[in-house]
Amino acid sequence: MNLFDINQQDQELIDRAFDVVNQNFDNVKFNHTVGAAVRCRDGGVFLGVNCDGNHGACAEYIAIGAAITAGRRDFDTIVAIYGGDGRILPPCGNCRQMLWEYSPEIMVILNTANGIKKAKISDLLPFAEI
Repeated sequence: MNLFDINQQDQELIDRAFDVVNQNFDNVKFNHTVGAAVRCRDGGVFLGVNCDGNHGACAEYIAIGAAITAGRRDFDTIVAIYGGDGRILPPCGNCRQMLWEYSPEIMVILNTANGIKKAKISDLLPFAEI
């Protein structure tokens, strides 16, 4: 897997995801525990928090949906943050599939053994094209 260093824009994206989950964190019913921020290629940023329930939606889905609702479809980078301790979360399998289908070149910010890095979604979903 190719890992890339993050830049100042990526750190700002992390901060935006951290802020949105902390503004909405629900440590009673745990309905909103993850925040996500997606940056479009034009620099626009869209946010989301997960909505838990029988058929809940991950924060990444909500952020991508907010961008699409606003007419944006050209995505650059995404990150998800757990509100309980601020750790960066990798996308779940469903989110990996969705991200690859909507934007096969999107970069995903990850917490790695070598610090915070980013990777292409295609590296996180091997054999997606088969």
